[in-house]
Formats: sequence, C-alpha cells, structure tokens
Amino acid sequence: MSIRIKMLLSFTGMLVISLLFILLTASLYTIAATGDLQSFRDIYKVHYQVNPLTEQGETIFQEMKFLAKNDPDELQNKVLLREYDMKLRAEKSGLYVRRENSQIFESLTFNQPELKQALPAYDLNNNQIRSTFNISERFYAYAKFDFHYSDGERGSIFVIRERSPFAELTRKLLPVMSLLLIGVLIIANLLLFRWITRSFIKPLNQLRSSAEHIKDGNLSFKLELRSNDEVGQLSEAFESMRNQLQRSNELRQQDEANRRELISNISHDLRTPITNIKGYIEGIRDGVANTPEKMETYVNIIHAKAVSMDKLVDELFLYSKLDLNQEPFLFKVVDLVDFLEDSIEELRYDLEDKGVALDWDNRTSGPVMASVDLDKLKRTVVNVVDNALKYMENEHKRFGITLQADDEWTTIAFKDNGRGVPEEALPHIFERFYRAEQSRNSSTGGSGLGLAIARQIIDGHGGFIWAESKPNQGTIIYIQLKRLNEAEELMGNDEHFDHRG
Repeated sequence: MSIRIKMLLSFTGMLVISLLFILLTASLYTIAATGDLQSFRDIYKVHYQVNPLTEQGETIFQEMKFLAKNDPDELQNKVLLREYDMKLRAEKSGLYVRRENSQIFESLTFNQPELKQALPAYDLNNNQIRSTFNISERFYAYAKFDFHYSDGERGSIFVIRERSPFAELTRKLLPVMSLLLIGVLIIANLLLFRWITRSFIKPLNQLRSSAEHIKDGNLSFKLELRSNDEVGQLSEAFESMRNQLQRSNELRQQDEANRRELISNISHDLRTPITNIKGYIEGIRDGVANTPEKMETYVNIIHAKAVSMDKLVDELFLYSKLDLNQEPFLFKVVDLVDFLEDSIEELRYDLEDKGVALDWDNRTSGPVMASVDLDKLKRTVVNVVDNALKYMENEHKRFGITLQADDEWTTIAFKDNGRGVPEEALPHIFERFYRAEQSRNSSTGGSGLGLAIARQIIDGHGGFIWAESKPNQGTIIYIQLKRLNEAEELMGNDEHFDHRG
C-alpha cells in the first residue's frame, strides 16, 4: 500500500470517526435539551415512575394535593386551575382534573384525544401516585392524587409531563460521555499516528542510519526491506546502491592489488634480462670476451635478451590498449576454413623444426563465414600455439587443430599432448601475468600475457575462450565465434567497420 493511500485512509478515517462522534455528541446534547428520543422509554420507565416531575412541577403537585385534602371543591375552579396550568407549562408539563367519568380541566399542552382513556382508574387509597403511560409512540410520566369532593363524588388531579426516557439519564451522564468521546478521539489519533510512524517514519530513520554508515565507509551492513510502498521502493533502491558501492569498492581494492602485482611482475620480468645484459656487457668491457667467437656469443645473447624485452613491452602495450578499449578492431567477413588453412601453412614448418606433428581436422562442409579482425585473430592463434609449445616435453609431440560449426557458432579446438595444466591452475590461465609454473623462469614460460591477450581479443569479437586439461594428457583450448548467416554475410561484404574492443 502506498504512502499516499495510507495518508488518505488515515485522514479519511480520522475525519469519519470525528464526524461520527460529533454527530453522536450532538444527538446526546439534543436529547438532553429536548428529550425527544422516544425509543428508549421502556428502558428507563422505572426511573420516571419514581421521578416523573421536575422540582418545580413537584411543588405545584404538592400544593394541589393539599387543596384536594382540605378544600377539594376549589379544584373545580377553572380560573385557579388555569393559573396552575400556566405554571406547569413553564416546566413543559400539563394539568388534567377529572370528576367521576367527566373532565373538569385539560391542559392545552397535550392535544391528545386518547388521553382520558390512557389515564389509570381511581385508587382512593393512593397506593401508586407516580407512574408512566403510553399513547401510541408517545411516552408520559405523571403524578396523581385521587380524592372525594364534598358531595362524595370521586375526583383526580394529574400533573403530566411528556418525556424521552433517555433525556434525563443523558443529562446526568453528559459530562462522563463528553470526556469519554474526547478520550476515544485521542486514542484513535494515537493509533493512526503509530500506524503512519511504523509505516514510513521508522524506515526513513533506518535509511538515515544506513546513510551514516556509508558516510563512515561501512558498506558491509544490509538494509532490511519490509514493505512494498514508496518507502520500500526507496529502501530497495538504497540497498541496490549500497551493493553497487560495495562491489565497486571490492573491485577498486582488487584493481589496486592487481596493479601492485602487475608492477611486481613487470619489474621481475624486466630485471632478469636487464641483469643478464649488464653482466655480458661488463664481461665485454672487462675483456672476458677476448676472442671473436666469445664476442659473437656475448653479442647474440645480448640481442636475444633485448628482443625478449621488446616482445614483453609490445605484449604489455597491446594488453593495456585492449584492457582500456583503446585498440581498434577492423572487422571483415572471412571464411574461417581458409583462414585456418593459411595459418597452418605458416605454422607447419616452424612446428616441424621443433619436432611437433601437426594434425588438421575440418569437420565442416563448405565455407564457414565469420566477421573477424584477421590480424588479431592470427595473433590469438600464434599465442595459443606458442603457449602449447612451451609445455610440450613428450618424446612424440603432437598438436591438433579442429574446426566444427553449427547454425549459430563456430568452434575451434587447439589440442596438445603436453604435460597439462594442474586443476587448481586451470581457472587462472587466462589472467594476465599468470603462469602455472610459479618460478617465472623465462626458459619454461613466457611473459604470462599470451593467453590474457587471446581472451581480450576473443571477447572483442563477442566470442568465448576456455580450456580443458588433464595432467600428463595435454590441454585443449577452445575458441568459439559467432557464425554469420547469408544476410549477415552480404551486409559484411558491403562494408568494413572499426570497432573499439
């Protein structure tokens, strides 16, 4: 539920509750003031049987009761009866006087044709002088006194008041009810405030605390997500940002470690040939190379070391450009079958000189077209072959190249029968400066950049490169490139394009 809906519901609820209590309070005040709620009469009937009149009405009733006892004929004096009736009207009451079955006086307050039939029968013992009666839906409370006139006929006086059975109780309970309503409103507001607070104030405080953690450099905490509203979405975005920052920080630390390792590896790989060159130059200066043959040997060694350093710098420069996406890729559509056959012809004589038998297995039918940078792909093939040759120690050395393709991908496999790569080293052989032989002896391994450069080049082609190896059984390096369909071949033949790797 969104915060907007929560706020809308909370304020709507508060408004509805307030209106209901205002209406209830107004009703109670109305009942207390006018006494016109008829439906509760039966509940409080007993109360009005005991206290039917107001204090002033009771006083008038007692005066008329005194007259009935001492001078009953005065109660036939209509002038006197009207005076009493006027006093009772001020108390919202009325007077009714009867003689036997006839009416002596009826207050204009009532206007009830059925009033005479609703009055109780004579009870000259006056056992119950206060009670109530109903006329249809109207409720009345009264006080009465039965007596004899001087001529012996029966007579009655009634002081009657129309009442709501709930009005009197409301007047008594009004202060308590008002305080209760105020208390309910306060509690309702507190509950709504607590709901809103728990919904988004508390999560916002958690976000503030999390931001302070990030400011202090602590990214290892986790922000708990507990809702699906806007605050929950904000928390989710904040947690995603924290994860990104944590990953960036870890990558930065890893890059820093790699940078230190890179400097260490470059220093080691350059120091060894430089030390050798210095040693041979000093031998020449000191006259150790005192014959033409020794001089030629020293110069050849110095030249070989310089070439090795130049190759290392060249590979390092190429890897850096590839890593920074600053090396352009010049793609064009070629037939990979022709490309590999040309590459094999160039490699064949060098491999034969080193005693390596070369196997070529083309498992495709017809041309296999792909969009590649020929120079860089050839550099990849040379790097893979050079890496294999460095670790071939068998008496019968063999190196095989296999090409196979499906509708989407072309896979080239380079297989040697060398000593293989240890299982723990296999995941790292495409990392820069990594050598399975940790001594970094240049006689048994290269710069450690050959396969790293191959991976960068294949990644730039949108392909994949991986290796499989078993100790003492050899290594297979796979290169997978996207195969072009006929439409893509036509587009590729129309234009060559430059892509930064």
